[in-house]
Amino acid sequence: MTSDTGVDEDVRAAVVPEATAWAERLRRFGYLALPRPDTRERLVPPFPRPTRRTGAAMGWLGPVLVAVFAGVLRFWRLGQPRAVVFDETFYAKDSWSMLRLGYEGTWPDRKIADPQLLAHPQVIPLSDTASFVAHPPMGKWVIALGEGLFGLGPFGWRFMTAVLGTLSVLMLCRIGRRLFRSTALGCLAGALMAVDGLHFVMSRTALLDIVVMFFALAAFGCLLIDRDRSRARLAAALPPREDGSAGPDHDAGTHTRLGLRPWRLAAGVFLGLAAASKWNGLYFLVFFTALTVLWDVGSRRVAGADRPYRSVLRRDLGWSVLSLIPVALVTYLATWTGWFLSDKGYDRHWADGRGGPWAWVPAPLRSLWHYEYLVYQFNVNLHSPHKYQSNPWSWLVLGRPVSFYYETPQPGQQGCHGTAPCSQEILALGTPLLWWTGCAALVYLLFRWALRRDWRAGAVLCAVAAGYLPWFGFQDRTIFSFYAVSFVPYLCLAVAMLVGALLGPPRASEGRRVVGAVASGALVLLIAWSFIYFFPLYAGRAIPYADWHARMWLDTWI
Repeated sequence: MTSDTGVDEDVRAAVVPEATAWAERLRRFGYLALPRPDTRERLVPPFPRPTRRTGAAMGWLGPVLVAVFAGVLRFWRLGQPRAVVFDETFYAKDSWSMLRLGYEGTWPDRKIADPQLLAHPQVIPLSDTASFVAHPPMGKWVIALGEGLFGLGPFGWRFMTAVLGTLSVLMLCRIGRRLFRSTALGCLAGALMAVDGLHFVMSRTALLDIVVMFFALAAFGCLLIDRDRSRARLAAALPPREDGSAGPDHDAGTHTRLGLRPWRLAAGVFLGLAAASKWNGLYFLVFFTALTVLWDVGSRRVAGADRPYRSVLRRDLGWSVLSLIPVALVTYLATWTGWFLSDKGYDRHWADGRGGPWAWVPAPLRSLWHYEYLVYQFNVNLHSPHKYQSNPWSWLVLGRPVSFYYETPQPGQQGCHGTAPCSQEILALGTPLLWWTGCAALVYLLFRWALRRDWRAGAVLCAVAAGYLPWFGFQDRTIFSFYAVSFVPYLCLAVAMLVGALLGPPRASEGRRVVGAVASGALVLLIAWSFIYFFPLYAGRAIPYADWHARMWLDTWI
């Protein structure tokens, strides 16, 4: 594995056999970058060549097998427990209301409605009186699709989150393959997310955060493809040398037009859908826009532009912004179609007949703006104490997970075997050994990005920052650790990159490779064991109280 500015052992041996020991020492610490001889290869590093062992199909076969494994886990007993779990009481009902009315109507009090909802969903009185809700509609439209297929019940309202959770594993395998140019590391990243407890629980619960994660990850993948496609166009414009290779060229790097970039437009759509599911999706739009502009700068520099920032400003920046921000805005507004077409949606006619300096804006848009302002005020001023709320400083180390469901079934009930009552819990807890390894992996990526200028590390860190850092601005608000599911995929990419480093470079000694393989294998097996050990707490299985208590590794988990 290599970066655009770093080199692997093969290239080092071929390009600079005369390098001094001092230069080699500096290179190890990231202060020297030895370029590849062919600029085209620096712009678009090749994918792994298919071999007789793997075959060309492994680029898809491996990811599909990992996704099937993840799907079996997520769909197994998906309708259990047959209860309204945590905030499903809001989103399952709002989704059903949108399916029937196009907007969120009014339900009976949750304490009365929930038991009736499970026993007789067809007789629950849904009023067409509009209800004020705190989140945009897209995530609820996604949940509503499952309810439309399978009815108003636990399986119906959890179906689409399980689908998105499974598909996100497939996407991550392919994203990791493109990012690392390694099918094995890509599949490892997907497998790690398949056995992450937080991702597993959120994939089996009708909440909005898994929807934000899915659309943001899809946008990240689209931007990666766009990066490769645009750099390939720059590489094709480079004039060849006599030996067939290509070096950097000022004219090609500065003046080449990249043309239409459909994958960037697709990323804009996905980022709009992420923001339309929950507002923290907006931060992915901001961070990813900055990331892709910096990628363009790096591409122009490698291609030979003397002033890459000026080249990007002239050739790329306008289309970059237009392909992402306006497209995301139009997509966001499109998700409100049900509200726009209704007559009774909350504040739907607030602006009708109102004058003022903004009277030239269509009344429905002004009404939506007023509604969004009320939502903003609600969200930033939410200070209702909750026993499972947590500070974002504790999220990475799993300081305070959220208990979604807890019961104490008696012997002979709900799978409780023995003579004493059992504990049955659904705990939104990341797989501990995966997350704690992820903390070390993020430190390693900081080193790779800051000292080795590894663009892959920078991309993963940017995505983690988009899903994590904004919550530090809301430390006085009631927030929960399961919001961290939005950056779980990138944490798994970080761990996969760390495992790649443990394996060692291709030209390392046999002893080094054996030690690396043993260490990496042991780490992955321990992570898998950790998931298996905590699986009863993720799937809501009844276990003896002593076994439940033995899994409470930290006092703050209780």
